[in-house]
Amino acid sequence: MKMLSLLAAALPLALSASAQSDTATTLRDVVVTGTRNAVDVRHLPMTVTVIGRDKLTEQHQSSVLPTAMQQVPSLFVTSRSMMGYGVSTGAAGGINLRGITGGAGQMLVLIDGHPQYNGVYGHPISDSYQTLMAERVEVLRGPASVLYGSNAMGGVLNIVTRAMHTDGTKTTASVGAGSYGTVQAEATNQQRHDRFSSTVSAQYGRSDNHRPSMGFEQYGGYMKLGYDFTPHWNAYLDADITHFTASYPGQVDSPVYGAEQWITRGVVSAALENHYNRTNGALSVYSNFGRHKIDDGSSDPSKPTQRYFRSKDALTGVSWYQSAQLFIGNRLTAGIDFQHIYGNAYYTSKSTGEVLNTPNKQSGKSYRNEVAGYVDLRQDLLACLTIDAGIRLDHHSVTGMEWVPQFGVVYRPTATGEVKLMAAKGFRNPTMRELYLYPPSNEDLEAERLWSYELSWRQRTGSIAYGANLYYIKGDNMIQTVNRRNVNTGAIENWGAEIDMTYRAGSHWSLTTNHSFLHMEHHVVAAPEYKGFLGANYTSGRWSVMTGLQYVSGLFTDNGTNEAKEDFCLLNMTVNYAIHKQCALWLRGENLLAQSYEINRGYPLPRATFMAGVDVSF
Repeated sequence: MKMLSLLAAALPLALSASAQSDTATTLRDVVVTGTRNAVDVRHLPMTVTVIGRDKLTEQHQSSVLPTAMQQVPSLFVTSRSMMGYGVSTGAAGGINLRGITGGAGQMLVLIDGHPQYNGVYGHPISDSYQTLMAERVEVLRGPASVLYGSNAMGGVLNIVTRAMHTDGTKTTASVGAGSYGTVQAEATNQQRHDRFSSTVSAQYGRSDNHRPSMGFEQYGGYMKLGYDFTPHWNAYLDADITHFTASYPGQVDSPVYGAEQWITRGVVSAALENHYNRTNGALSVYSNFGRHKIDDGSSDPSKPTQRYFRSKDALTGVSWYQSAQLFIGNRLTAGIDFQHIYGNAYYTSKSTGEVLNTPNKQSGKSYRNEVAGYVDLRQDLLACLTIDAGIRLDHHSVTGMEWVPQFGVVYRPTATGEVKLMAAKGFRNPTMRELYLYPPSNEDLEAERLWSYELSWRQRTGSIAYGANLYYIKGDNMIQTVNRRNVNTGAIENWGAEIDMTYRAGSHWSLTTNHSFLHMEHHVVAAPEYKGFLGANYTSGRWSVMTGLQYVSGLFTDNGTNEAKEDFCLLNMTVNYAIHKQCALWLRGENLLAQSYEINRGYPLPRATFMAGVDVSF
């Protein structure tokens, strides 16, 4: 309520200043996530939030997810420590959007439009999504299954990778250290010479974190090479690799001893792209792969575990699309996707390394194939109306055929405002774990399905931009475990509202705020009923200060008979001082109100923490 009061106080001032501004300064975001080709977001019926690199880097976060959670209404990411999300028991990094969770594989992460998730469990690996690779992040709220298939039923978070666009060489580096022995460092070199461009980055991070036996260490790198054959044809090759080790102590009231994780994740992709006035497209191949070794620990320190859980997985695909303007105001996009999803889970003996008997039904079934074709048609009618319709035919080697339609309308009553109406179907195929691994597995599972309906308004006039959304989600066939067997018996029924606003107050101040309200007929862990954010940036001379106040209430940390909720308010601040045009010092403080709270039940989060560092560029 305090944040709503602040918003109410700020809004009249913002509107007054807006009325005196030149509407020519209106910013129009161009996005690629809601459609395969770059397009003005005003012509898309879906809601897409764009977070540029300046915003991603201003708080010196090594991961894109903390910034995305602040900037995107209804997006919530779980955490359990100062650094590192981890996997397996007690893991964090679950991405939840409008009550639809990435932990169940219902929220899809993309890198340059290519799906990224664990091939055995179907969920994203959040420690892989580093800021050093990102030019911007685009978050589409609502189903995106027509373009991206399974797992995009709740929405997508697309990381658009960095590239060098102007001739020359640029090198940047950042080093920071702070509370609980936390260290983070990264360096990037970018070059462009005539037709050739390159980006090469490396990063390192480690932390003891705030509880014993909760250490985290990560290192990795990113590379992107590009070549322009002609003004209309180009190709790129990129690769990202990250390895982390993590330990976790279990819940405070039921500690675990000896729990360790060794995780390696990688991404490799190559694409050939074409760009003409009336058509553009791409042919790409990609592979997202991982190697996991996990010791789940023991509740008795005198009886350590005798085995490791191991898994190997790879999501390899080929994607082709071509988008064309057939006549004025028209855009037709057609594409074909093929995915080969491999996963193998097993146990090995700690003492001998031999493979042990594993409770699964995977023998001869360690892979699945998915092939799909889709068409999306967007048509402007007059100057103020756009209609969009798309359909996907998806075939999965286990669950069979799935038709996926969507339909949207955009009405622009003014030059700076638009009303959007969207109806879309989303779906998720069962994972290998649900089909084959452990006793609850069931080879007869079907795909999960939902329909989402959304009405939104957005306006940009001068120095202010604001929007409001209403949505309703109805889903069935959700996979749940009943009587120790996975079955399609669950349901989703969510509705909610979102508002957001940004305001530029002269040359020194900028304000941003967003709020989301969620009602769930069937409660989901890590989905807050209310999330609000109010941020203020001040820049003057060599100084810049960023503050953010985030309030969360009705956050379910457990459901069912043990249902529990959390409310908390977090104040964060980052201060930058440029001692030279090529060197700046920074200081970041988080949870400055020293709140006691938890997001993953049994994993209390640290109170006030601090990081300080230096950035250099040349």
